[in-house]
Amino acid sequence: MDGGPTDLRRQGWYGLKAPVKRVLSWRVPHFFLRQAVRLARPRGLGRLPAPASLREVEARVGDLRFVMLNPARCEIAKELYWGRGTRPRPEDALALEVFAALARRADVVLDAGAYTGPFTLLAAVANPAARVHAFEIVPEVFKALVDNCARNDVLPRVALHLEGIGEPGHTMRVASGSGGSALPCFYSARMRFERGPLVGFRSLDSLLPELPAGRTLVKVDVEGTEEAVFRHGQRFLAERRPDVLCEVLAGWPIPSAWRLCSCPTATGSSS
Repeated sequence: MDGGPTDLRRQGWYGLKAPVKRVLSWRVPHFFLRQAVRLARPRGLGRLPAPASLREVEARVGDLRFVMLNPARCEIAKELYWGRGTRPRPEDALALEVFAALARRADVVLDAGAYTGPFTLLAAVANPAARVHAFEIVPEVFKALVDNCARNDVLPRVALHLEGIGEPGHTMRVASGSGGSALPCFYSARMRFERGPLVGFRSLDSLLPELPAGRTLVKVDVEGTEEAVFRHGQRFLAERRPDVLCEVLAGWPIPSAWRLCSCPTATGSSS
């Protein structure tokens, strides 16, 4: 992994992860992998490889449909492949369903920690009238986000930002994300890299002058730095009273700084 963070949640199987997954994505090994999955139904299906020949998968959330590219590297696209269009974990599927319902009535949608864009795409498909802003800090993941938005013809309605939401003025070098067997979905402002492009952060409050008026929906998935997002967004929360969907990592406290949100906040946990 380029750059080498000092704080990692995942290991690389001593360098064997990428070649093992590559072999399992080949036609014959993948056939036997699918048979094993049908019997065992292991947790963590999204980490298993999709067929090497597969270029895109369709996501289904209720009556809504969108496409995600490159299941060979995108964790969400791989989950959709194994889940036959839905995310295998019930809590993840529920988060998309709740978000879709909220997005239908929103005028503005903010996706902080967009990854390759499942929530961004869902908002754009659920409500073509909404203005959607997506924020992602990993350069290679950001490219995949752009490609997914282009594939689903939503680029005119989505503003894409290669920057983070959190402490204003904070900058960090972020490894490009081009190495490894999958696009990283666990980078955060808490991590440090020796190499990589410099990426900046801005506050939630700083977005106020740039957004049109109307009902606002905010999704936050920033791998343990949620407190910074809400601490530097108190004016935004007070003025906008947004609906908020926030993922909180297992064992982490729920951020107290979101107390100004207008509705009960839906939260999920991730190990």
